[in-house]
Amino acid sequence: MASNIIHRYYKKTLPEGIIMVQINPIDLSGLELLINNEGKMRKTVREFDEDIYDDLESDGFDTANQLEFNLYLKQIPT
Repeated sequence: MASNIIHRYYKKTLPEGIIMVQINPIDLSGLELLINNEGKMRKTVREFDEDIYDDLESDGFDTANQLEFNLYLKQIPT
């Protein structure tokens, strides 16, 4: 049986581009997208630890939304 998981999304804008993070709150797995200013993207599958939310906050990440994350993931210009 498939479960309905509501992922959490975070974003940080840097001078060289954007970092977006998708986290599965159940098992703390996720994706990290690094999008540079030229639009090139690097996608990394990640396994986070239980401190991830504190780490994101202390690193200056803001909450983001699913739509923005998925537009970048599908490489649709925003």
